[in-house]
Amino acid sequence: MVAPPPEITPEFQRGWDAALLAVRDWHESQAKKTLIQARRSRFPKNLEREAEVHQKSAEMIGILSPDDV
Repeated sequence: MVAPPPEITPEFQRGWDAALLAVRDWHESQAKKTLIQARRSRFPKNLEREAEVHQKSAEMIGILSPDDV
């Protein structure tokens, strides 16, 4: 038998929102850090692509819901 999915409580939702905010902030800071490294690098294209991945990840984090995991 499959158990019914757990109910999403307000406390869980606050934790979920805080976790998403932390992950989004981390990805944004990684993108900025990587772009700075790209400016100082002799071969910046790879670092620019990495920064773009972090930026896209930061943008996509907002569409996740607890049902996705």
